[in-house]
Amino acid sequence: MYSVGQKIIYGENGVCTIDGIAPLGMSGADPSRLYYHLIPLIGTGDYFAPVDGNTFMRNLISREEAESLLSSFEDIEPAVCNDNRFNHVDAFYKELFRRHTPEAMVSIIKGLNLRMAEKKTRSTRAETTMKRAKEILYGELSIVLELPYKEIEGHIAERTGKA
Repeated sequence: MYSVGQKIIYGENGVCTIDGIAPLGMSGADPSRLYYHLIPLIGTGDYFAPVDGNTFMRNLISREEAESLLSSFEDIEPAVCNDNRFNHVDAFYKELFRRHTPEAMVSIIKGLNLRMAEKKTRSTRAETTMKRAKEILYGELSIVLELPYKEIEGHIAERTGKA
């Protein structure tokens, strides 16, 4: 069980802070079932996830793991879907998001950068997918490396030698 104040990765929503653990307190809700009240680092609103539910949650990576990720950034293969059918491309990236790992987010970002560069056009769908992957990755790295969110992309560029 996680604790109040702890930051975790919550599904595909990225970094969230656990603001409370309590029953829902709504009419008809089971008063014995506990829920995490989650506040996202990026975006608005909040989430309620059952403590005993099966929604993916994990601890943030350690600082050492983040440093190792940055050191091996160039070795992570870009996720490139060679099928141009919309539903196949969508399923390809959804499967990568379900891995819930920083490496998968790096792979998505690198793959979409390549895809957009090759097509020389920007797809709204690709931009949305890229934005989501960056929010998840950069949010986690921001907390773990204790850097402002807005500085993470520059920090990655410095560490990997890519401007």
